[in-house]
Amino acid sequence: MQIGEGDFQYRWQDEWARIPDNPPSRNNGRTHAAAVLRDGRIVVFAQTVPGVLIYTPDGRLDQAWGDRFAGAHGLRLVEEDGEEFFWLVDEFSCEVCKTTIDGELVQRLVPPPDDALQEGRYKPTWADTNPANGDIWVGDGYGSQRYVYRFDREGNYLGRIDGSDGGQPFREPHGLAFGPDGHLWITDRAQHRVVVCDGEGNVVRSKQHVCHSPTSFAFHDGLVYVAELFSGVKVFTPELELVADLGTHPDVKPHADAEQWWPPQAPEGWPDLAGTEYVRPGVFNSPHGIAVDAQGNIFVTEWIVGGRITKLEKI
Repeated sequence: MQIGEGDFQYRWQDEWARIPDNPPSRNNGRTHAAAVLRDGRIVVFAQTVPGVLIYTPDGRLDQAWGDRFAGAHGLRLVEEDGEEFFWLVDEFSCEVCKTTIDGELVQRLVPPPDDALQEGRYKPTWADTNPANGDIWVGDGYGSQRYVYRFDREGNYLGRIDGSDGGQPFREPHGLAFGPDGHLWITDRAQHRVVVCDGEGNVVRSKQHVCHSPTSFAFHDGLVYVAELFSGVKVFTPELELVADLGTHPDVKPHADAEQWWPPQAPEGWPDLAGTEYVRPGVFNSPHGIAVDAQGNIFVTEWIVGGRITKLEKI
């Protein structure tokens, strides 16, 4: 099956890889994030045991570890002094940790101080390192649903931003990533907004309704790839001009009111519709994680019980 048009045509490889078949996978197993290692292997962070799954380029499970990530959510791949590391964020335990590719714990962040939180709430969703100075930024997408916190490279709390200098405060700073431009990209999901900040957290630009549910980012060849929960993949220029819309599901749509975040206009039981016509080749159901390899192939993980990992092979 082929999707897309023009310079953005892909062969749809349905269930390109599968998560291990075990009770945690069958009961939950949501595939929340993805990354591509320097050697071409693809990493998936899933709410199962083990939670970190590393696949060969042909979809074979090559390595797996991590028995404590029941709430596996955010994953960012970073490189320091030629070595690759993961930032992993667990939405249930609220753990934000840095590990080696093989699972050795390098650093674990202490939560922000109580006076930095909003009503004591803290439920982080994504983290990344500023390659320019080593500062660590953490999106509190499910806790305060308002702040992105900043730490120094040793994990000392430095402060927070709320996006209000971009016109309005965040309502769900869900996914974040430092792009090749050195800017911090943030998905303000509940406000259908993408926010771009400099290394100090000052808003450089923001655009509302450029996506209706932006969830996470990938960057490749000067373009920005966004996994969109309802319910496809969008490709933008760095100026947030849309150049491609891939795999959008005709039966899963945002709320009729553009200002309303939840619930979507979707079939009853969404997103857990595996085995029905709503989870089928050619269209996405609930994209949550995204990665792009050196050849321009796109890997999409979906927020659905049992998980779903799709490869869009660049034509």
